[in-house]
Amino acid sequence: MSALAPLYPQHLAVLQRRLESALAAHGFDALAVAAGSEKFAFLDDRPYGFQINPHFVHWLPLTQAIGSWLLLRPGARPQLLYLQAEDYWHAPPATPSGYWTDHVDVEVLRTPLQLQARLRELLPARCAQIAEGDAQLDFAGTPNPEGLLAHLHFERGMKTPYELQLMRAASQRAALGHLAAKAAFEAGGAEADIHAAYLAGSDQAERELPYGNIVGLGAHGAVLHWQFQDKQAPATPTSLLIDAGASCQGYAADITRTWLHPEGRGEAARRFAALWQGMETLELALVDQVRAGTDYPAIHLDAHQRIATLLLDAGLVHGLSAEAAVAQGLSSAFFPHGIGHLLGAQVHDVAGLQIDRQGTRRERPAGHPYLRLTRRLEPGMVVTIEPGLYFIPMLLRELQAGPLTGHVDWAAVETLQPFGGIRIEDDVACRAEGAPENLTREAFGRLQA
Repeated sequence: MSALAPLYPQHLAVLQRRLESALAAHGFDALAVAAGSEKFAFLDDRPYGFQINPHFVHWLPLTQAIGSWLLLRPGARPQLLYLQAEDYWHAPPATPSGYWTDHVDVEVLRTPLQLQARLRELLPARCAQIAEGDAQLDFAGTPNPEGLLAHLHFERGMKTPYELQLMRAASQRAALGHLAAKAAFEAGGAEADIHAAYLAGSDQAERELPYGNIVGLGAHGAVLHWQFQDKQAPATPTSLLIDAGASCQGYAADITRTWLHPEGRGEAARRFAALWQGMETLELALVDQVRAGTDYPAIHLDAHQRIATLLLDAGLVHGLSAEAAVAQGLSSAFFPHGIGHLLGAQVHDVAGLQIDRQGTRRERPAGHPYLRLTRRLEPGMVVTIEPGLYFIPMLLRELQAGPLTGHVDWAAVETLQPFGGIRIEDDVACRAEGAPENLTREAFGRLQA
């Protein structure tokens, strides 16, 4: 992490300029940001895993700072009011340390009452606050003003060099996990075994994951967000779809890989392998389109065109053109989600449908309700590119009952259903000029060199 030290003050300078512009535009003198509060299960004293406010971690590399506040003002250093309560039931949060503390004024407080009193002293009358409902201050500050949030959210789309460095580190951690998961799969592991191997390989506890791992063997790969982890491996292994990420100081990697079991034999395995190769090729072609000025929905629509072509070339669809397959919705039966999303301090980062600082919304293309990003790409944006091709029983039943049923080789589809589906997902940074930076492939490349 030594590379972060010189990048952090530059990062703060960028955020300070953005903040001052946003405060001036919306009539505020300061911004108070809550780290967040702890949540408990209903009728229980058992807490859920804490999730930091992304606006807080955007400024500070702290992910466990329950009850703390960050005060931001024009022309002033960030001021952290850090709650370090004494507690013999739990370990108190660690004392702030590291490369960032030389650039932030840190004040440690021992009780929530002390912290609240200090906030009363510091907050000006025209203050905004960004906080979830149960963490909001009732004595000062306008909570979550819509215009200010839109301004800040739009700017967050463009990552600083500091943020990109954190995301490279997260990608490296996730790549280690994926290689360990692949080895566990090839050794005959069940979903639970593969998940455990991923955690060990990426050196993460469950609570550190940026999202719950999706570990689907065989037909489970056709459930886009398969939420279980079976402890029993299938009798006949076919394929693995694993969508699993990693975090580095609050910034996420989001990577998906699909693997065919090395013992896979026969016509169905051969056809699935050919589809996988086709998806690998088209995914890389889509990644190459992540360039400044590109309209992101155009990448999504091109993905449909390419997947329709792959279905035709594989003989799964016949009797119409790729253009007609897309226009009539046939490709959506095999690829029902969006091509990707913004990535950063949140896995599905904010303002994907927002095209300016004022919050103007650009709707998704007709017939594509799950696309999460409709902006033009700008330097510093990090997006996922994640085309998929699935054999989802519910969507296949609808297709079979509709007017396009005669264009599908249903016998071939049936043989492929035990393999579930294919999703290949890379995290990609848009550069000012030239080809994009594929954070995912470069992380794998460093490990496999």
